[in-house]
Amino acid sequence: MTTQHFLTQENHYGLRLDKFLTLQFLSLDSSITRSKIQQFLKDGLVQVDEVIISNASYLLKNKPQNIVVNLPQKKPSHLMPADIAFEIIYQDDHLLVINKPANLTVHPGNGNQQNTLVNGLLFLEQKLSTSHDSTRPGIVHRLDKDTSGLMLVAKNDLTHLKLSKMLQERQINRTYLAFIYGKMVPEQGIINKNICRNANNRLKMITCKQTGRTAISHYQTLQVFGNNFASLLQCRLETGRTHQIRVHFESEKHSLIGDQLYNSCQKMLPSNCLPEFRNYLQNLKRQALHSSVLEFMHPILGQKMHFTCQLPPDLAKLQEFLGGL
Repeated sequence: MTTQHFLTQENHYGLRLDKFLTLQFLSLDSSITRSKIQQFLKDGLVQVDEVIISNASYLLKNKPQNIVVNLPQKKPSHLMPADIAFEIIYQDDHLLVINKPANLTVHPGNGNQQNTLVNGLLFLEQKLSTSHDSTRPGIVHRLDKDTSGLMLVAKNDLTHLKLSKMLQERQINRTYLAFIYGKMVPEQGIINKNICRNANNRLKMITCKQTGRTAISHYQTLQVFGNNFASLLQCRLETGRTHQIRVHFESEKHSLIGDQLYNSCQKMLPSNCLPEFRNYLQNLKRQALHSSVLEFMHPILGQKMHFTCQLPPDLAKLQEFLGGL
């Protein structure tokens, strides 16, 4: 994101902010019209003396003022819309709440530029936030490729800015359902272990004592299956580190069922289980993890928002099989 800095002078006192910026950009970039500047203001890209101003009719004060405009990055030409299947749970002029299916990458990266959630969002939405990262328009927070469930998407930069701040200040409640091998002792508690990248495998994260980033997961056991063969947990995140739930329960010797990366603690199925279940579990190639609840105060409307999302068919089937053990 490119920034432009301006300092008002005596001949600017009393001018409307949008008019002042139009005059300034006239000699810098004639493609930035007054209507574009008004959109910048709506998107929260303009600061006056370090305060975000969204009102185009704001009058400059009779003193020098520092004005910063954060110019949005242009969308890369390789970022193309694509018809990607996902469910929209809620939307308004400011944000979307979507239900991401498993086996869907959130944003383009090496080797996958077309078949991501972002491509699908561009297919449905003409406008998404872009000021934070032009390759990830709208993306406020991520879910792993094979994690399903609720995600927040910002439609404009002001909403994105406020939601990101809320995430940092732990004002967005994210709750997950996770199927693990074994039974947690105690059945309810907190895992507070820093997370850092595994030096021996850059694709993996590990818990670490002296380094890494703070990671805190609250859990509660909802159901225990088959003489402690597996459990269904409800997990609430205080922090949002890469692979956090998967890494935390792997460190507790309770890998998530189906996890293809963190699976050192998986158990053998009981000998008396149905052949159909054995076959099902062998073919479950994704971690049994689902983002089920999302709660937050709407950053623009000021309303309390609460969304729930039931288990998808593959995990509902897993729960059914486990219930029969």
